[in-house]
Amino acid sequence: MITITDYSVELIKDPFGIIPGKRVEFVLDIEVPEDDELYSENGLYVRVIYGVQDEDERIVKYEIHERGTEQYLEFDMEDDEVAVVEAFCREHWKVALDS
Repeated sequence: MITITDYSVELIKDPFGIIPGKRVEFVLDIEVPEDDELYSENGLYVRVIYGVQDEDERIVKYEIHERGTEQYLEFDMEDDEVAVVEAFCREHWKVALDS
């Protein structure tokens, strides 16, 4: 199971109004157990694009990166890990509106 240790959040600006609703970018620092296939000594972060339109809130895209090298890791998170990230984003996306 992953643990979110820190985060940043930013509203993605859409000056031309092409994207319906709002898009928010999260960068989530995560910790994973050493026996997890995602584990890296350098640490990891997840870049998440979270979409909000009316009552529909969801992860549009996520990418896992190794901290320090910024290398993209071609792994998918488990369903329970995605649920943790989605719940976190749902709870914190409005912070981007205040920035």
